[in-house]
Amino acid sequence: MEETPLLNKRYQLLEQRGKGGMAIVYRARDLMLERTVAVKVLRKDFSSDVSFQERFRQEARAAANLSHPNIVTVHDFGLDQGRLFIVMEYVPGRDLKTMLLEQRRFYPREALPLIIQACAGIGYAHRAGLVHCDIKPQNMLVTPDQRLKVVDFGIARALASIKPGEHADIVWGSPQYFAPEQAAGSPPSPASDVYSLGVVLYELLTGSLPFMSESAEELARLHLEAKPTPLSEFVPEIPPVLEKIVHKVLSKEPSARYRTADQLGRVLLNFGDTRNSPSLLLTPEAAPIEEIPPESSPKSRQAAPREETGSRIDWISVGLGLLALLTVGGLIPFWMWVYFSYFPPVR
Repeated sequence: MEETPLLNKRYQLLEQRGKGGMAIVYRARDLMLERTVAVKVLRKDFSSDVSFQERFRQEARAAANLSHPNIVTVHDFGLDQGRLFIVMEYVPGRDLKTMLLEQRRFYPREALPLIIQACAGIGYAHRAGLVHCDIKPQNMLVTPDQRLKVVDFGIARALASIKPGEHADIVWGSPQYFAPEQAAGSPPSPASDVYSLGVVLYELLTGSLPFMSESAEELARLHLEAKPTPLSEFVPEIPPVLEKIVHKVLSKEPSARYRTADQLGRVLLNFGDTRNSPSLLLTPEAAPIEEIPPESSPKSRQAAPREETGSRIDWISVGLGLLALLTVGGLIPFWMWVYFSYFPPVR
């Protein structure tokens, strides 16, 4: 497809940065604001569908309202010469899938901080009433300073309006990562995103997906019926507690999992804070897992005030108490004058 170098007379496409089944991503220049952005241009057959155009606008508006350090910010969206596009912040770095292919697998000390950040961003979206629907490492960008940002909120939901019968492939996410209820064609929930996060964590720790097949139908059946190989069969030294967490996240029934990404993030944070488990790090040079960006650690935000309240003197209360004491003390001579005016002392 021949690409137009300028969209809406504003976004100059500079270079192609990625290509998938539904869109091409470019590094671009916003000529109005003079900044680098990422522009995702959707396939022409998607863009020409009127119902999809409207659903895409609705989902893009909802995604643009998300503001979180672990979510890629949506700046703009539009339609130019018959092609839908969405403009996002440009994130330097690589997607998590590329990193995994290069590294083969991650130690827990490397994987958990990344997944906890993903949980922070996705949990924020869950609180805003949005479900991602297509959680996978390709939709997680990692900057050189190890900041993870989740991308593509809402696009999978928008695709549901263009091919409502194809639940096993495009509509409700990627077959390797979608939840059993998505495989069955049901609308996803926050617990569906949690399942997909579990698949990503499983893949990071083992270097392998829990279920593999070249057929989308067979993948759907495996998600619905099969049990994944235990983590310890790939990595014998994996901490048993971590294996139990992943097993729970990959439960077939949504009610048996953690209900939201926030809950999963808190569980992983608590596990990472357990210092009495040397096997957690799996490498002697490993750093403590709690070295996680503050924005992705709700526990650290809640703990700080409790630490301060026991040691800080409330000078405002002390000052008000002294003022009240001085006020009452200053009235004593007045009341003594009133009393002796009516009841003079007997001589």
